[in-house]
Amino acid sequence: MPDINQNPEQKVRDNIDRMLLASGWAVQNKTEINWNAGLGIAVREYQTDAGPADYVLFVNKQAVGVIEAKREEEAQNISTVEDQSDGYAEAELKWIQNNEPLPFVYESTGIATHFHDMRDPAPRSREIFSSVGWARFLCPRRLH
Repeated sequence: MPDINQNPEQKVRDNIDRMLLASGWAVQNKTEINWNAGLGIAVREYQTDAGPADYVLFVNKQAVGVIEAKREEEAQNISTVEDQSDGYAEAELKWIQNNEPLPFVYESTGIATHFHDMRDPAPRSREIFSSVGWARFLCPRRLH
């Protein structure tokens, strides 16, 4: 994918989309959701009562997590946006009834990716890597 005429946010989202696809997620726009596209659906710009989340992750049509995307320049301090991603995880989702916070929370620049599980009594963000050395998201089966 050429990155001609792309701003930094678009480049990050392209990288995150590739990472999600490589991890087994179907990536979709909020206006074109197809629940039959696979076990795991990552929906871009999904509306919450706290504003649009960059991505909301669904497994078997159930919301399970969020991804907050940030520019590459923010990689060194990516954990500082944890409050923002937690806010989306705790928000009410439009069109879906969620009574509890979404458990799986990511912050990603498309290069650096941090993850924490809100079900942990003392959740803390951890950087994640795949066996090939670049960050990946947990596959839908692991979040099911």
